[in-house]
Amino acid sequence: MKISLRKKKLSTGKFSLYLEYYKGSETLKNGKTKHYRDFEYLREYLFIEPKDRHEKKQNEETIIRAEQILSIRRAEYAQGKYGIKDRSKGKINFLAYFDHLKDERYESHSNYHNWHAAQKQLEAYCNHSSITFDEVDESFVYGFKKYLDDQARTVYGDKLSQNTKYTYFNKLKAALRAAFNEGYTNRNYATSVKGYAQTESKREYLTHQELQKLMNKECRFKVLKSAFLFSCLTGLRWSDVHKLTWSEIRDEGQNTKIVFHQQKTKDLEYQYISNQARTIMGDRKDSEDPVFKGLKYGVVYNKALLDWCKKAGIKKHITFHSARHTHAVLLLEYGADIYTVSKVLGHKEIKTTQIYAKMVDKKKKEAARLIPEIQTTNVI
Repeated sequence: MKISLRKKKLSTGKFSLYLEYYKGSETLKNGKTKHYRDFEYLREYLFIEPKDRHEKKQNEETIIRAEQILSIRRAEYAQGKYGIKDRSKGKINFLAYFDHLKDERYESHSNYHNWHAAQKQLEAYCNHSSITFDEVDESFVYGFKKYLDDQARTVYGDKLSQNTKYTYFNKLKAALRAAFNEGYTNRNYATSVKGYAQTESKREYLTHQELQKLMNKECRFKVLKSAFLFSCLTGLRWSDVHKLTWSEIRDEGQNTKIVFHQQKTKDLEYQYISNQARTIMGDRKDSEDPVFKGLKYGVVYNKALLDWCKKAGIKKHITFHSARHTHAVLLLEYGADIYTVSKVLGHKEIKTTQIYAKMVDKKKKEAARLIPEIQTTNVI
């Protein structure tokens, strides 16, 4: 590809400077030649007929700037074509770059949280050292994978699950791909080390009886109890419950409907909720007030949720997202068809909802063994 500096005459009495990227030509079937070009307009202008020394000086400075941009573009093309790494970028802190990518995902709560959790593991692996891109190579990537296998722990001191390792390692790979595309490395190390296989994760949920136990026990944070039970009764994700305002709540006679944009998909949803779910919300406040004011996400609230479950005699590892699983399973167990459940949960594909149908099937198999054996004196 040939990159050239060009100029175009404007009606204003000036030349507009631009770069032409000539990508070659081909001869068409009719014998004519077709040329392939792209253009980049620099927003730099020359006086066609400078009137004084000042305008001549401006022209000289403009030409210098344009030629500098031309040199940069030619250097960038050479770096991409021949795999030449920008040496200045190699001195940039990799963990700071990872942190920047994480912040770009702030609007997506679950994704941002996964990036943040992966960042914590990366910092522990690097021992909080200032790792530059010059130090990131295949052995660095392999070392992080080995760290996830052997040393990494959850906040509760447990070893990471297969799917958690899959998630964290994929965040590193995503950062490495972005770094390669932006010229921080001359090799895509995301492809250097084989990742983890994702397994079907266990979706923990609560039975109706367990929900009844929770309802009758106190939780450390009243707003957490209300929000969690509300999620169990509606299937809304934490991110949607957290941002829910009274302007999104429509009281229509004996019915209540929520009209909201899903945080994850950005789709507009219309969802009717039960009378009990509406009661949990409490009295209506100003339209822009949050329904669950003071609801937070973090280690303290996660522990409070587990402590609340423990107080109710529930030994399962329950997270806030378990409320969404609970809602799906209860709907199916009490007769809702899978298409309706899919719509309620806002799933784009029915196969996502079918996972819950499988969970209900397992429950039926367990129920088949609940009936005590019939005692007999005869040998069968």
